[in-house]
Amino acid sequence: MSTLRITIRDAATGPVLELAGDLDYDQAPRLRQALDTLSLQPGQRLVMDLSRIQFCDSSGITALIVARNLAVAARADIALAGVPDNTVRILRIVGLDQVFPLHPDADTATAV
Repeated sequence: MSTLRITIRDAATGPVLELAGDLDYDQAPRLRQALDTLSLQPGQRLVMDLSRIQFCDSSGITALIVARNLAVAARADIALAGVPDNTVRILRIVGLDQVFPLHPDADTATAV
């Protein structure tokens, strides 16, 4: 198992969280803690860059839903970027590809 590393940076559209490692039962609470530090403003877009995620289980998917709920509560948007194929497959199976806008990379997701 790989420790989740989270880097937060600002883009013109809002915060970008770059995740690397495993987004699983053991590591998902770290993402929730990082989300608690964000100050989303109405109209911003929260981008979750998953391009360096190695593994994502149901706890990771739940953490992504928590991020979406945070964005909705702030009247902001959310987008997932660089989602690995195996995680895209899971999102499609459970219908979350209809909930999360998916972008090939963070630059596309943050384009104004």
